[in-house]
Amino acid sequence: MKFLSSKPWFVYMASALLFLGVSGSTQFVYPQETQNRGRQNAGATTGREEQKSRSPELELLPVQGNISMLAGAGGNITVQAGKDGILLVDTGMAAMSDKVVEAIRTLSRRQITYIINTNDRTDHIGGNENFAKTGSPLAIARAARASVFIIAFSTLLDRMSDPNAKPSIPEKAWPNDTYSVPQKNLYFNGEAIQIFHQPATTDGNSIVFFRRSDVVSAGDIFDPTEYPMIDLKNGGSLQGVIEGLNRLRQMAIPADHMEGGTMIIPGHGRLCDVADLDIYQQMVTIVRDRLQDMIKRGMTLDQVKAAKPTRDYDPIYGSNTGNWTTDMFIEAAYKSLSSTRK
Repeated sequence: MKFLSSKPWFVYMASALLFLGVSGSTQFVYPQETQNRGRQNAGATTGREEQKSRSPELELLPVQGNISMLAGAGGNITVQAGKDGILLVDTGMAAMSDKVVEAIRTLSRRQITYIINTNDRTDHIGGNENFAKTGSPLAIARAARASVFIIAFSTLLDRMSDPNAKPSIPEKAWPNDTYSVPQKNLYFNGEAIQIFHQPATTDGNSIVFFRRSDVVSAGDIFDPTEYPMIDLKNGGSLQGVIEGLNRLRQMAIPADHMEGGTMIIPGHGRLCDVADLDIYQQMVTIVRDRLQDMIKRGMTLDQVKAAKPTRDYDPIYGSNTGNWTTDMFIEAAYKSLSSTRK
């Protein structure tokens, strides 16, 4: 699998999507081109975590600066390697930890010092425990017995340490360096790193910005392989996802013709730039506007599903099977938007 392949031709049709806003009735105009488009990322119709855990190979891709992207272990893993050690954004599935370590060692044999979790899904935190068991205790007073700092927003620790959580998460995997303010800053390997709290798919998402390398690790706020996951139980909302995408758009600066410039490592799928982000942002915003119009006109959830408000995007982002189907997305989005009207 190659995540740095050229963009599909339909990416450059994105400007046409700007004219597909809210219709005045339940019937939408769907351009024939979008109905015939192939998927941006193959395999989205199977359960993501099951699919990724079966991946026979990982792919380590240089991004820019001292940042690399490791794909194939579950959620994408961002790797920053330098003289101070190794920093990871997310750790993939637990079963892939040995392969992840093997891949990272081709960059550096220094200790993994920091892990930043962008959310608490198992395909992003699964390797926490394994990495926390490796390495020597850090020579820092406040973590004298820890071999790695695990950074996350405070609500992730609350959920991961919940004794009633199913499945239970071992204590070694819990964040030991939480933050509860809008932003946390680090300086590591000669680079300023900013961690921003952004409620989106849950109430505890984080965005990680590597300033010198000009790379953003977005987590599941931006996942070009499917419609955004909205975990209503844990504080997620469609509007929060849109606000997160808008924030990413403000942070990322493109180079020539919207290509290059700030590079974005999404939660899953291939390496992206601002042009890719713009297409996804427009899609989510248009779907939000359609759903809001339907809710305003008093349509029930069943009526909304029957109207197929995402039909023109389903060939790219939709799925009828797996752990996040199109119906699940529409239902979560509908409930999310309905609750904001009360």
